[in-house]
Amino acid sequence: MDDDRRLAGHLLDRSRRGFLGMTGAAFALAFTTRLADPWTAESTVSRSADYPFQLGVASGDPLPDGVVLWTRLASRPLEPLGGMPYTRIRVSWEVAEDDQFKRRVRHGDAWATPEYGHSVHVDVRGLKPGRDYFYRFRTGGEISPVGRTRTAPVTADRLKIAFASCASWPDGFYTAYRHLAAENPDVVFHLGDYIYEYGIVPTGGRRNTPVPDPFRVQCDTLDRYRIQYGLYKSDPDLQAAHHAAPWIVTWDDHEVLDNYAGDVGPGGNVTEQDFLVIRANAYRAFWENLPLRLPQLPDGPDSRLYRRFDFGRLARFNVLDTRQYRSDQVCGDGQQIDCAERLDPSRTMLGDEQEKWLLDGLGRSPAKWNVLAQQIAMCQLDFDPGPAQKLSMDLWDGYKAAKDRVLNGIVERGVSNPVVLTGDIHYNLAGELKADFNDPASPTIGVELVCTSVTSGGNGSASTGVPAGGSDPVNPHIRFSGYQRGYVSCEVTPDAWRTDYRVVPYIDRPGAPVETKASFVTVDGRPGLNVA
Repeated sequence: MDDDRRLAGHLLDRSRRGFLGMTGAAFALAFTTRLADPWTAESTVSRSADYPFQLGVASGDPLPDGVVLWTRLASRPLEPLGGMPYTRIRVSWEVAEDDQFKRRVRHGDAWATPEYGHSVHVDVRGLKPGRDYFYRFRTGGEISPVGRTRTAPVTADRLKIAFASCASWPDGFYTAYRHLAAENPDVVFHLGDYIYEYGIVPTGGRRNTPVPDPFRVQCDTLDRYRIQYGLYKSDPDLQAAHHAAPWIVTWDDHEVLDNYAGDVGPGGNVTEQDFLVIRANAYRAFWENLPLRLPQLPDGPDSRLYRRFDFGRLARFNVLDTRQYRSDQVCGDGQQIDCAERLDPSRTMLGDEQEKWLLDGLGRSPAKWNVLAQQIAMCQLDFDPGPAQKLSMDLWDGYKAAKDRVLNGIVERGVSNPVVLTGDIHYNLAGELKADFNDPASPTIGVELVCTSVTSGGNGSASTGVPAGGSDPVNPHIRFSGYQRGYVSCEVTPDAWRTDYRVVPYIDRPGAPVETKASFVTVDGRPGLNVA
């Protein structure tokens, strides 16, 4: 395995060394002020036929004094190099307190290099905490769209977040992203399946939108992943959501291959050596296309994506990676009855290092609300209406000992107000985390909020599995389920966490309205879900 990993890393090492030689300057220049003046103060951008900012801009991973700014130069995003020459290109950037850039506070230069898809990641520091800022880029006389970002606060009595997941481009339109943008959240969490690796065929909600022939094959090479991101990120609704607020992202499986587990590709259909090369390509394309810092830059097939964000003493967010380090799914994967192997205490979901990092951080947290931003359902989900238990081997149920270590660790450390944010399963759920899921009378130790997909699975259904405040007869800890598309919006204060499940009625055509399907409040010190 180590030889396979070294091989996968070697295939990317040369371009990585070149990138690091240039990126060090780009990150250092986040502190400089030598950008030539004047910048145009006009808010209207004049775009040429070779406009290089076709993929928009983004910001992410906010800290009290800084934020990552991102863009990727591409005049023709559906080509592997984005229509750009194979040479490095100087890109200027600026940050201001107003959207007309009259009160500029930081500016500098960075290099966009072909080795990393002409992406730009600028770690801007020296900003003030809990403030809105506006940013943009310039190269070759062209100016990017303007993005709004916001630094994390040092002290906070209110936080507005949104979270989303699972956005298959061919399945439909990203109307949910447009509505999310209109809410102007302080920060957006994306919990995985930002892209799907599948080849794109003319079916689904965008069946009348033609794509070039190279998109018909599944992603495996770096060039193929790059153009997949180029297609997805060309969408104006996705761009609007990035322009509206900073994002904190993690991945699930489809950024690489469906249901992969650690170093094991799905279904045993690819050798470990070949899979690690695919994973290296996928991880690098993910970093290239999202607002992430240099420590998240992959080293071959490895990347430390788990990280932690504090919003004053109000909320701590632990962003997890439940794919890269997990044990392989047992009993043939899928939904299984009486799979004893899922109970094996040696099996892991997070890997030893990440699990210790999580529990240590929870134990030391001064925050009122302690959040796990992650991918897959932690509440027990029994899919058999009868007396048998049919559980998914891909979810935390397939890794019961690992789940017990996390939940028991939360109880043992007396963690304040645990909240789990989840994506993956393409429908909304609101659940209560139990000390013993098989005993409805056992103590509730926290809540889990599961968002539906943005598009994956098509229009969905307006029917509600469990109405808000009800109880599923098979899974009584589930207090709501719904099958439309959308996202989740939350408002957090020291006294309460309010959750609104925001849904759209269709995604097979643009322009759908948005409504709140269900709302819950969790009160400080009283774990559980109360209908709002």
